[in-house]
Amino acid sequence: MTIAADISLAQLPLREELRGQSAYGAPQLQVPVQLNTNENPHSPSPALSADLVSKVEELASSLNRYPERDCVELRAELARYISEQTGIEFSRENLWAANGSNEVLQQLLQAFGGPGRKVLGFQPSYSMHPILSAGTQTTFVNCPRNKDFDLDMDAALAAIDQEQPDIIMVTSPNNPTGNITDIQDIRRIISAAPGIVIVDEAYQEFADTPSACELLVEFPTKLVVSRTMSKAFDFAGGRLGYFVAAPAFVEAVMLVRLPYHLSAISQAVAIVALRHSADTLATVAELVSERERVSAALRSYGYQLTESHSNFLFFGVFHDQHAVWQEFLDRGILIRDVGVKGYLRVTIGLAEENDAFLAAAHDIAAKNL
Repeated sequence: MTIAADISLAQLPLREELRGQSAYGAPQLQVPVQLNTNENPHSPSPALSADLVSKVEELASSLNRYPERDCVELRAELARYISEQTGIEFSRENLWAANGSNEVLQQLLQAFGGPGRKVLGFQPSYSMHPILSAGTQTTFVNCPRNKDFDLDMDAALAAIDQEQPDIIMVTSPNNPTGNITDIQDIRRIISAAPGIVIVDEAYQEFADTPSACELLVEFPTKLVVSRTMSKAFDFAGGRLGYFVAAPAFVEAVMLVRLPYHLSAISQAVAIVALRHSADTLATVAELVSERERVSAALRSYGYQLTESHSNFLFFGVFHDQHAVWQEFLDRGILIRDVGVKGYLRVTIGLAEENDAFLAAAHDIAAKNL
């Protein structure tokens, strides 16, 4: 028996701006090929798994104590990793970590957004940006991307001038489209911004372009670069996101973070994963190669694609993309309908998963293109 199952959300005293909204979520269906959530399809290496088990066993006897509150050791490991990745020297004071990049973004919005403040975004982009804005009572303003899903820089600069946003969010590589925003365009946006700019680089390890981290010395009071271990790392289940910024931004989110927000186990297993980064990142080159193979095949079947710098492809064009999504599902292939008219998104999986997807895509192209 479920208590009060007949009570609807409409009967609760919900904040007005949340009424009629939908919760974030991708379908979680048990089918042979699941290519809808942009995870790395490779399991953690045996060496990493063994170290994780050993570390958790070591921690077990001390779980009666609260974790290290400021994640000092983890932030030092993240600083080492991002310094190696970018060639720029960062210290732990430049790094902040939380439960996935979603919590990172939420904390930044709690600190710099709120009632009477605005976020400017460029949709279609990560669907959590408007949701997180609503959750922090920050007004989300959309400046639509152009027909190729790139930023329209004239429109972007005009929107900044007109709206005077407190926060600007730029996702590069962009989700769900996979394309990048050139670092010079990011520089122009930061220069024009009256407030802060958050560059969401969740998929940066899959790109062959410079990181916005290169601009942190130039714009220390304006720029925050958000990252995650959920994509390139085989670590989506570990839920670890972080940002790189001037130490003052770390001080700012410490004002709003929950006490002991990262568990001792979360911190420890992330440290282990970072120390095995050579193992985990070895899969990135393979996924990029598979991305190019799948992209070429889809183009040969007649699909249109945006140029992807991520671990997924955005393809179409369909009269009814949801009906096509269902056709893939009927063949045991789960991909993502993100609600952009005419387009679907597919995550790059293992070679055999990609082969199954391409076989379905070949048959579906004959009917729908």
